[in-house]
Amino acid sequence: MAQTWRDSTCDDDRELIQRAREDQEAFGRLYQKYLKMVYNYVYYRVGHVEEAEDITESVFLHALLNFRRYQDRGLPFSAWLMKIAHNLVANWYRREGRGIRVPMDSEDTGELASQFPSPEEVVEAREDSERILRLIRELPEERQQALILRYAAGLKHREIGEVMGKSTTAVKVLLHRTVAALGRRMRAEEGLE
Repeated sequence: MAQTWRDSTCDDDRELIQRAREDQEAFGRLYQKYLKMVYNYVYYRVGHVEEAEDITESVFLHALLNFRRYQDRGLPFSAWLMKIAHNLVANWYRREGRGIRVPMDSEDTGELASQFPSPEEVVEAREDSERILRLIRELPEERQQALILRYAAGLKHREIGEVMGKSTTAVKVLLHRTVAALGRRMRAEEGLE
């Protein structure tokens, strides 16, 4: 049986994790490898650059301080980091007494068009992106989190389940229903339903 990219990544992580137990430079490699993933997740949950940077820093500090207690349970190291990120974001919301936000700055939404889009395509893509983000913001927190973990952080269903405390099947159902509901809302706004 051929080894998949994911299996290869897990094997690389196992080696780095083993080395990081004795060498902080190896932990630095794990930090570099997962920094963008963790930051993207945190940023899309809190919606502010400064808070996202602070929380991301806290995630890796927490991971470093608790690294000796990390145990490989068959899930990628990234799932453990994302669970820490999830908990710290939840703590931030409790502490701040805030509602869930998804960033809406047009600079932050990205462009969905091709490499060299026309100005009209850029405007249309930005409007679509802003509309999608607005609709996501209107979802219950659990649905927002599942979408962000899947599509912004790139986690697999099993990893999302670990972060959210759900079974893989429950995550698949939640994502399917959420995407279907978003599709219906978009079609309704366009007058197609």
